[in-house]
Amino acid sequence: LQLVESGGGLVQPGGSLRLSCVSSGSTLGDYGIGWFRQAPGKEREAVSCISSSGGSTNYADSVKGRFTISRDNAKSTVNLQMNSLTPEDTAVYYCNAVAVIMVALTFRRLEVWGQGTLVTVSS
Repeated sequence: LQLVESGGGLVQPGGSLRLSCVSSGSTLGDYGIGWFRQAPGKEREAVSCISSSGGSTNYADSVKGRFTISRDNAKSTVNLQMNSLTPEDTAVYYCNAVAVIMVALTFRRLEVWGQGTLVTVSS
């Protein structure tokens, strides 16, 4: 599985951006997907996640009510709609896919990261 993020860029405070995470090489529907971000000089933090079916979502308190995560497994795409952006949202945003598979009599955790896309919120 490979992940490629897109949709980052420069936006003014109060503006919106839509990030996309597109997968190739495997079935995205087997994976739960998370969006993470890392601001300069800070640790990477979780922003939002969505279950493999799309039936469950969760958000960090800092983005709740402003960001919406969604997925289209037929298109192997997970989106993060970001509204009412503030300078504090400036960061590199990463897509993360996680799955647990059964191999013989054990379970193996699969995890893949994208390369990230930069979001800059500034006037």
